[in-house]
Amino acid sequence: MSSIIEAFKNNIRQYSMLIALIAIMLFFQVLTGGILLKPLNITNLVLQNSYILIMAIGMLLVIVAGHIDLSVGSIVAFIGATSAVMMVNLHINVGVTIVACLLLGALIGAWQGFWVAYIKIPSFIVTLAGMLVFRGLTLVMLQGASVGPFPKAFQKISSGFIPDFFGGKDVHITTMVIAVCFLLAIVFVELRSRSKKMALGFAVSPKPVLIFKLLGISAAVLYLCSLLASYKGLPNVLVVLFSLTVLYAFITTQTVTGRRIFALGGNEQAAKLSGVKTRRLTLLTFANLGLLSALAGLVFAARLNVATPKAGTSFELDVIAACFIGGASASGGVGTVIGALIGALVMGVMNNGMSIMGIGIDWQQAIKGMVLLFAVFFDVYNKSKN
Repeated sequence: MSSIIEAFKNNIRQYSMLIALIAIMLFFQVLTGGILLKPLNITNLVLQNSYILIMAIGMLLVIVAGHIDLSVGSIVAFIGATSAVMMVNLHINVGVTIVACLLLGALIGAWQGFWVAYIKIPSFIVTLAGMLVFRGLTLVMLQGASVGPFPKAFQKISSGFIPDFFGGKDVHITTMVIAVCFLLAIVFVELRSRSKKMALGFAVSPKPVLIFKLLGISAAVLYLCSLLASYKGLPNVLVVLFSLTVLYAFITTQTVTGRRIFALGGNEQAAKLSGVKTRRLTLLTFANLGLLSALAGLVFAARLNVATPKAGTSFELDVIAACFIGGASASGGVGTVIGALIGALVMGVMNNGMSIMGIGIDWQQAIKGMVLLFAVFFDVYNKSKN
């Protein structure tokens, strides 16, 4: 028990928000009469928050590097408008349009990163300008009107589901097979990592903590996938999100570039003296966020099946809040990909639960604001104790 308590203390922010997410889900499950965790609502919850989750991964790296980006919502709208003009008005191939939009998003991010990294203009100012610029360009491109519908192939990015290769009738068997394979991979990676650390003489979590962790993950994954399997299976966008999560979790924890981003946010001057090319790394983090914002813009447009001038409004606030709620530090240098996703899910479950209960958008905004304030206070309080 003492080892479990010690492990919790060492990861208090991430574990506490995971516990908070579970508590919030149970709370709304009771208040909504069981509607929250119905298969159809779980699927809608994933689809409704997929673009926020995608952007939260990119925003995390920017915040860890010690910056902020207020333009992501406008980039979502601009990319959605660009894709609509290309596919609907100009009849350009779906694949070509997707690649072009992703490259455009990366270019937009790199352009903003250049001003921050090389001209030394604060990221708040640069991205505030970007928010206005790209919102204005969206209005110009769409001429104040909505453009759609999109081709069926494009819509499947957000509304499609992976096929059941085993031909299940009442249960999507492929979803459950993927869930089991995923859990086996997690167990293998955890045990392999533990044995490597022990061989090198590093401290590792006690066995009871590891078993408790793996059992908890297994129960959650199997329960979630069983709900999805009883409806239509895994949405395509969830597969994309899972792939991004694995990729960026690996980058931030296992690569030199990832460690350098944390060093940049922790102490830029020290990182620079250690040989880290801080300016290029800053530009890279903004370009990466631009790329993921473009992907989120495509997913959002595919879900609505139309590009609108007001798309992405206030998305930047939800994305930034998700990162801070999930454990990222406002001063940079601290944060995890999983934590950012947990933060985004906290916001998403709250939005969904309050909407089912009929709570107005005004009270939803007020409650989310208080949750964000409390999360940042929690971060500051823990730092003051240390």
